[in-house]
Order: sequence, then C-alpha cells, then structure tokens
Amino acid sequence: MEKKIPVGHKMVIITQDIEMSPGKIAAQVAHAAVECTLKSMEKKPKLVKKWLREGQKKIIVKTNEEEMRELESIAHQMGLQTAIIRDAGYTELEPGTLTAIAIGPASEVELNKVTGKLKLR
Repeated sequence: MEKKIPVGHKMVIITQDIEMSPGKIAAQVAHAAVECTLKSMEKKPKLVKKWLREGQKKIIVKTNEEEMRELESIAHQMGLQTAIIRDAGYTELEPGTLTAIAIGPASEVELNKVTGKLKLR
C-alpha cells in the first residue's frame, strides 16, 4: 500500500535582490511575514491555524522588482494572500523602495507554482 504524503503549508517571502544589510533583510522579511499573517487571519483563519500547527514554514527567495510585481499579481489572481512591503527610508534605502512581498500561507503545491523557480536568499 502506498503511503500518502500530507500536503504541507508554507509562506514564501520574496525579497528584492538589492544591496541591503543582513539586519535590513531580516527586518523586511519579518514585516512581510507579520503583515501577510495578519491579513490571512482575517480571511482564512482555519488555514493560518493549520500552518501554525505545522511549524509556520517560511521560505525566503530573491529576484528583481519587475518579477516581484509579476509574481504578486499571479498570486493575487490565484486567490493567494499577499503583502507588499515598502521601506520607510529611515536607514539604508530610499523611502518607498519595494523590499519584500509575502505570499501565503498556502499549500506548498500552490506556492511552488508561483515561486518555485526563484533562488533562495
């Protein structure tokens, strides 16, 4: 008998492949993860609870701004929750710089359709 592998859930945070210190990257990823989780709690609380029980898997990837925008649009069209993060400009970047986009939480299968080809950060 073939063993069924359960479908897991994750969140993917896409960062812009620009010069940012490790601390700045961490802060932007955290902003994206929190914002996307809060939005998801309002619209899909059962899914978020399942993701939380599974360990809150998060994958961090990178690409350029143009592809980030395209992927966010695709995710939105697929009905996936997204959160766009722009820097306030207090430290390293110009105000309004697109730094991160979070997608999810959602099934790994669905998210891989959108972000599966991106390079890990």
